[in-house]
Amino acid sequence: MFLLSQLLKRLITQGTLTVFDADGKEHYFKGRTEGPALTLRLHSKAVENKLALYPKLYLGEAYMEGDISVEGGDIYDLLDLFTRNLGWGSRHPLASFGDFLYRFYWFFKQFNPKSRSRRNVAHHYDLGDEFYELFLDKNRQYSCAYFKTPDDSIDQAQQQKMAHIAAKLALKPGQKVLDIGCGWGGMARFLAEHADVNVTGVTLSTNQHAYARQKAAEMGLGERVDYRLTDYRDVGEKFDRIVSVGMFEHVGAPHYGKFFRKVKDILTDDGVALLHSIGAADVPAPTNAWIEKYIFPGGYIPSLSQVMPAIEKAGLYVTDVEILRVHYAETLRAWRQRFHANIDKVREMYDDRFCRMWDYYLSASEVSFRNSGLMVFQIQLAKRLTDLPLTRDYIHEVEEKGIGGARIAAE
Repeated sequence: MFLLSQLLKRLITQGTLTVFDADGKEHYFKGRTEGPALTLRLHSKAVENKLALYPKLYLGEAYMEGDISVEGGDIYDLLDLFTRNLGWGSRHPLASFGDFLYRFYWFFKQFNPKSRSRRNVAHHYDLGDEFYELFLDKNRQYSCAYFKTPDDSIDQAQQQKMAHIAAKLALKPGQKVLDIGCGWGGMARFLAEHADVNVTGVTLSTNQHAYARQKAAEMGLGERVDYRLTDYRDVGEKFDRIVSVGMFEHVGAPHYGKFFRKVKDILTDDGVALLHSIGAADVPAPTNAWIEKYIFPGGYIPSLSQVMPAIEKAGLYVTDVEILRVHYAETLRAWRQRFHANIDKVREMYDDRFCRMWDYYLSASEVSFRNSGLMVFQIQLAKRLTDLPLTRDYIHEVEEKGIGGARIAAE
């Protein structure tokens, strides 16, 4: 407990944390400023040592296995306390201790050939449609929503996200659109239904592919939307518009150049592309070890300093950049509330350990967007400078009028 105590003494500068070690001994850590007051109980000597060695990995594992418990709040409150004290842009010992060795492992995990990409996607997205229905919106948008007010429902905010992206694409009737990483197909169906375009969606998830095809057929969009179970690198034809929402996090930094060269190759000369991805305001750093191991193997959150050089080298113009700041935090809050409301159903599908794993994932993700420098960026790309209006006013105008001239009501 000695090493962990030394780390916590340096960490807690706001709020109060009381820790009871495996022997029942109390350790009290009080910050210089007011903040949350929580109690953490450690249920084994092993967890004391692991948390001191590499908390980025072992805190999540300890919670999953029931080796720690939180009093005066829940795991979200504990993670909020830690990340508030850590902040972002700093190199606190508690945040970086153990990263040195992990960097070597992480370097090799960044390589995502097609076979590994398919396995990584299946690990997370093929859990089962019934599970995701418990907390996602009705269109199963598993990415950052767009909140115009904090009171927006998750369904309304996701509808607004799709409309916002559609407006940025500056769509014209009859165009061919490619959705890279289409998920359950909601974005592709939205564009086909409201913008009079033909959409091809590609995914590596068997479950998502089957659901997307079935849903499009039910909506009478089977001839307007073509879903393919394939890697984006295998797409060969040209498209007037390309959109990618929440997929770039799975590309891997070594493949950024190939990704943007592919976009350029299959984009028509007057085409427009829109990339929507989680990003880090901080300098490039390895993926969180717990997230990489249990949630998104092969995943990586890029900094803009990594993305922009790859775009430049591919020969594409950056025509617009927008940073969505707390939108994903609000999205995750809504997902976490729905997850907890259906926790008994999740437990029936899986077990208590799975419930704690996803509770930790959703909580850690939300506090990271609130306290740890994560955000979402939308980057608009084009081959030529003159194929979009001179100002951004068209985006707002299209959203106000509605895609295709018909205002889209949030349902």
